[in-house]
Amino acid sequence: MSGLLGHPWAYPALEVAHILGIALLVGNLVLLELRVFGRGAALPVQELARLSLGIAGAGFLLAAASGLLMFSSQPQELIANRAFTLKMLLLLLAGCNAAAFHLRGSLWKLDGPARAQMLVSTALWIAIVACGRWIAYR
Repeated sequence: MSGLLGHPWAYPALEVAHILGIALLVGNLVLLELRVFGRGAALPVQELARLSLGIAGAGFLLAAASGLLMFSSQPQELIANRAFTLKMLLLLLAGCNAAAFHLRGSLWKLDGPARAQMLVSTALWIAIVACGRWIAYR
């Protein structure tokens, strides 16, 4: 994979794909959260969730695939980077939060704990994005 860094457009193209994936993921999660907290009340939550979570899932796959390719080009440097390791920990926490959200049927309940989990999710993703940007400066 060292050839990836040798092509002037390859790594920047992966970064663009990674950012697009994150935008699709976080944008759709925030859209669903806004609906759950009362914005766009005319939109049925379950139908919006089906659409937005599908797009968010596709965004996650794009971000994960591009992120793995970028990681493979310089694994030693990234593993030694505190911002990267924090980002990986936050990704794990975000995954656990999402699993707990869906396992408890929070999308159907939309109760206080479900809303709290949605806020935690958004905070985690903001922190993940911040760590991702910080990687270049550590």
